Amino acid sequence: MKRRVVVTGIGLVTPLGVGTQETWNALINGKSGVGPITRFDASDHASQIAAEVKDFNPELWFEKKQAKNLDAFVQYGVAAADMAWKNSGLSITDENVDRVGVITGCGMGGLPTIEEYHSVLQKRGPRKITPFFIPRVIPNMPSGHISMRIGSKGPNLTQTTACAAGTHAVGEAFRHIAYGDCDIAVTGGTESVICPLAVGGFSAMKALSTRNDDPTTASRPFDRDRDGFIISEGAGMMILEELESAQKRGATIYAEVIGYGQSSDAYHIAAPPEDGEGAARCMKAALRDAGLNPGDLDYINAHGTSTPLNDKCETQAIKTVFGEHAHKLMISSTKSMTGHMLGAAGGIEAAFTTMSLYNGIIPPTANLHNPDPNCDLDYVPLTAREVKLETAMSNSFGFGGTNGVVVFRRFA
Repeated sequence: MKRRVVVTGIGLVTPLGVGTQETWNALINGKSGVGPITRFDASDHASQIAAEVKDFNPELWFEKKQAKNLDAFVQYGVAAADMAWKNSGLSITDENVDRVGVITGCGMGGLPTIEEYHSVLQKRGPRKITPFFIPRVIPNMPSGHISMRIGSKGPNLTQTTACAAGTHAVGEAFRHIAYGDCDIAVTGGTESVICPLAVGGFSAMKALSTRNDDPTTASRPFDRDRDGFIISEGAGMMILEELESAQKRGATIYAEVIGYGQSSDAYHIAAPPEDGEGAARCMKAALRDAGLNPGDLDYINAHGTSTPLNDKCETQAIKTVFGEHAHKLMISSTKSMTGHMLGAAGGIEAAFTTMSLYNGIIPPTANLHNPDPNCDLDYVPLTAREVKLETAMSNSFGFGGTNGVVVFRRFA
């Protein structure tokens, strides 16, 4: 039998704020984290806008020398995990040390460091490459540093499934606890690749918005005038815990994780099938795992990237799964405010979904002024909605046709 799994801690580092409450307040008030790129001169790039993390001080979490040797995606992941761990009130003991796992997601790793040291290699030669180069770039370093920081000796894993990585990490953490591989897990996603190579690469694919003159309205999921996603960065981490463990210590329980689904499109390296068939199978699998019928679901935090094809296909997939109930569902895309954090997106959006259930507030889909006729569901446009929710789903779909969905229930 599956054990019950609950969320007992949340930590967020996002373009909307460094901290969970700061981010949540900005989100439900429809604030955009998008602006002109400041990390480098983007004047030659087709897309010159991004959602950058602002006011992040790594020295709040690391000694100055250590921070210098960590790529930003590691710093963000460790900081978010530290917030979540402290929020949970947990500590490592002799009894639980090997029952606490760390399972994170990251899509691209330390690409800015790769870019930097490629230049060093070309200009100054191989002897000038730092010995910290490899540990700075490999995607599992956040999991490793988090484990070392808190002293956990349970499972230590990283999912590298593009834009579904954070969701797959949360789902795998849920399963590890549900089936007894560990009792507690730090889980979520982290990413930071706002650099010339990534922006140039995504622009070459025609994936990014070029609404450079109006950054705050550039991310507009499900709107007929959407023209691409906004590259973003940050980290979202949660503490998942076996229910009895959480109750025994009187922990705050934000929500219960009740289902996880995975699927493959087996279709294209970047585009979903137009009927959203792979996403539909994934949502069905998550509902089945949760023991829910389609009519039982209240809210979906959509993948909702603001790309012309993705939003249309996700809408079709939702209609396929939910039938007439699709028009009763409340759906929103928080990427309209945060931008698309790639491998971190699923972790952050799982946290948002949890907070929606806990607080009874659905974040809006910002900038949705002119709905696409092909996207005709209730996307909670422009203004947050206060409503008591019982069940909610978070969707993530990644390049390579990899899909992940996690389902949550309000804990009462």
